[in-house]
Amino acid sequence: MKKFNLIIFLALAIFSCKNETKTNEVNLEENRAKSFDQNDGLITIKGDFVYFGKAAVLQTSNEIYGVVIDDNLQLLEKQVKPYKKEATDMVPVTVRVRKFKKPEGEEGWPFRVEIKEILKVETPNTDSKDVIKLAK
Repeated sequence: MKKFNLIIFLALAIFSCKNETKTNEVNLEENRAKSFDQNDGLITIKGDFVYFGKAAVLQTSNEIYGVVIDDNLQLLEKQVKPYKKEATDMVPVTVRVRKFKKPEGEEGWPFRVEIKEILKVETPNTDSKDVIKLAK
């Protein structure tokens, strides 16, 4: 009887152990969610981005922002470039930015944004009919 109890006890001990495998894989969606929740004064904006000539614009569903031209803007432009068919095409992006009022006396939209973090670059909707092309 003692041997039988010992065998049952050992069997329970072996089968009750968890086999957890740890992975060092980075979950991008989890990191993006953390970025939305940070309390660092930055805001997350999802909108259409275009950089043409010496001007950059980020257009959301209800506002248009001028974008500060800096290294982060150049990095975003490199990520957006493969999605553009023409230089003036707008590409959907999600970025974390510092939003501030434009300096007095300057032309442009009331607010500007400085890109601090690029979260996502998406493929533009090719079915959109809101593009106006000028003929020569």
